[in-house]
Amino acid sequence: MAIQAHLVELERKHKLLENELHEALVHLSTDDLRIVELKRRKLLVKDQIERLRQNVDDTVH
Repeated sequence: MAIQAHLVELERKHKLLENELHEALVHLSTDDLRIVELKRRKLLVKDQIERLRQNVDDTVH
């Protein structure tokens, strides 16, 4: 069940980054480097989620 909890935490983190990125894009004064960093972090979390889901699927099958 620890894997499921980790997956939930990663999904929560991804949603927070998505919201933060949206807010940064709305404010024109946000530095482009900040936006790039948020996108990079969001993508890394998404990749972690996908790898974890793939590991769960491989374990089940």
